[in-house]
Amino acid sequence: MYVKDGEKYFIVDSHIHFWDGTPANQANRYGEGFLNCFYDYHRNLSPESELWSLEHFQRQSEADVMHDLFEVGYVDKAIMQPTYLTDFFVNGFNTVEQNAVLAEKHPDKFILNGAWDPRDGEAGLAVLERLAERWQFKGAKLYTAEWKGNSKGWKLSDPWSYRYLEKCQELGIRNIHVHKGPTIYPLNRDAFDVADVDDVASAFPDLNFIVEHVGLPRLEDFCWIATQEPNVYGGLAVAMPFIHSRPRYFAKIIGELLFWLDENRITFSSDYAIWTPKWLVEKFVDFQIPEDMQSEYGVLTTDVKRKILGLNAARLYDIEVPAEMRAAEPPAQRTAVASGTNAEVMSP
Repeated sequence: MYVKDGEKYFIVDSHIHFWDGTPANQANRYGEGFLNCFYDYHRNLSPESELWSLEHFQRQSEADVMHDLFEVGYVDKAIMQPTYLTDFFVNGFNTVEQNAVLAEKHPDKFILNGAWDPRDGEAGLAVLERLAERWQFKGAKLYTAEWKGNSKGWKLSDPWSYRYLEKCQELGIRNIHVHKGPTIYPLNRDAFDVADVDDVASAFPDLNFIVEHVGLPRLEDFCWIATQEPNVYGGLAVAMPFIHSRPRYFAKIIGELLFWLDENRITFSSDYAIWTPKWLVEKFVDFQIPEDMQSEYGVLTTDVKRKILGLNAARLYDIEVPAEMRAAEPPAQRTAVASGTNAEVMSP
């Protein structure tokens, strides 16, 4: 919980990792390059006071995670999003099994999500079902640009992806988090394209597609898709730290999202351990869209900030929120901005 000027905010960090990027776990130069690319984002977008050494960035202890998120970071619940990358890391970068070590020790703090890759075929479906039975996943993290042998990515619209999404429906895994953001070395830019989100969001209206990193640098493409698809959400991982390094750019990002999606479909994330939530929460609560941009984007109210910082993700994951930290405003309704439709849009 974060308290500022008498206002209380329930914080759900909806995209965090418990990774092993140490040299001993780097399988090749791609693993080293992937970790170092993350570290460059950390160095270039963080306040100087929040910078870590490369060694500390490579791996955090359980005590580090608990301190950074819950002791000083204001987080009430953190959602663990796995990323395997087994072509780059000997034991995987950030697997369900790694995350489960913390999630099982601290079930009041963490929500554990699953992961899948359609290139694993029937065997992967069986693994997903087995892990979901053990850990009761409510969500899954997908990484469409991940390399696997000779394959350098896949699409949500692939036939086998449909099989896995159907399995998610069957298992009650209704929140599908998809990495669609900046290129990370050595992954291919085109494999992060957001176009395939449009296809599956229409085909699976009972699933929620949380597009992590809001499609950056394809924000406009993402917004045009999300305004037509009420089950598409924007995850602010990677976008958040621009609040420090480029505040007007962040104002544009959040302004565009609020115009196209409304405040009920945007979720906060620190993307830990690339960044820590403490300074991001503090800066976001203090942040306001600059006056010369407000005629186009409006202003950020306390209730809008509450929804983004935790209430929207809490709704998706059935997290109970204390009454004093709920938003006073009713769920927003507005007219869709999609061409050729006058349908009302309400966040599911």
